[in-house]
Amino acid sequence: MDGPAKRYVDLLAAKVERKGRSREELCAVIEWLLGYAPEELCDSRLKAVSFTDWLDNAPAYNPAAALVSGKVCGIDVAAVEDPTMHRVRVLDKLVDELAKGRPLEKILRQG
Repeated sequence: MDGPAKRYVDLLAAKVERKGRSREELCAVIEWLLGYAPEELCDSRLKAVSFTDWLDNAPAYNPAAALVSGKVCGIDVAAVEDPTMHRVRVLDKLVDELAKGRPLEKILRQG
């Protein structure tokens, strides 16, 4: 996870767009989870920061992320102990839910 954050955000965007979802929906998920405003996700500053630093220094990690459960790549999200890897897995899980067509309000644990 040492690559630039922009690369990972672009990969996540490509994944959801292939499944018929929008980059704006991805931005909403990232804003909910990490507190980054949508305009920060298109910013060239993402090229200068590593993905792990981007996750670890998120402006407002959502405490409701504790409600995210399930498995990603066979790994139980709740069982991941390393804080950075836990954030990676939670983000992966939310992006998977988005790509699978789950309604945004359910992904954001609003209903």
